[in-house]
Amino acid sequence: MKRTLVPSTSPYANIVGFSRAIRVGQFVSVGGTAPIDDEGNTVGVGDPAAQVRRCFQTIEAALAQAGASMTDVVRTRMLLTRIDDWAAIAKVRGEYFAEVRPVDTVVEVSRFINEDWLVEVEVDAIVSDDDAESRLRDGAEPLVGEQG
Repeated sequence: MKRTLVPSTSPYANIVGFSRAIRVGQFVSVGGTAPIDDEGNTVGVGDPAAQVRRCFQTIEAALAQAGASMTDVVRTRMLLTRIDDWAAIAKVRGEYFAEVRPVDTVVEVSRFINEDWLVEVEVDAIVSDDDAESRLRDGAEPLVGEQG
């Protein structure tokens, strides 16, 4: 089965050796996505809603590169350093997924590798090959990093 890698723009990607997302068949997994811009600067320091919004923007772009979209998401995982921020973060999640309604897990963690990060998000998506090819024909960026 073909394995497609979507590269990360994170400055940590080459150090750690990870991809932003991987697609295998119809399954797309987007790894822990931090609230950073393309230069590695934290977006929304101290603002959990702004941080999770940035995470979802990054995830949405990664899904598109893999021929998927937010409507294909079947699971989200929200990791928070302050569980009391869950309501602000959940409200933003609802803006993206109110109609799709994927399953969700919210977990408090002690910290991330950057002390300014309040949240990281992971998602899994399942997309039909027909849908992906249609999206690519309609102007999405082609899949990158294909293996096998």
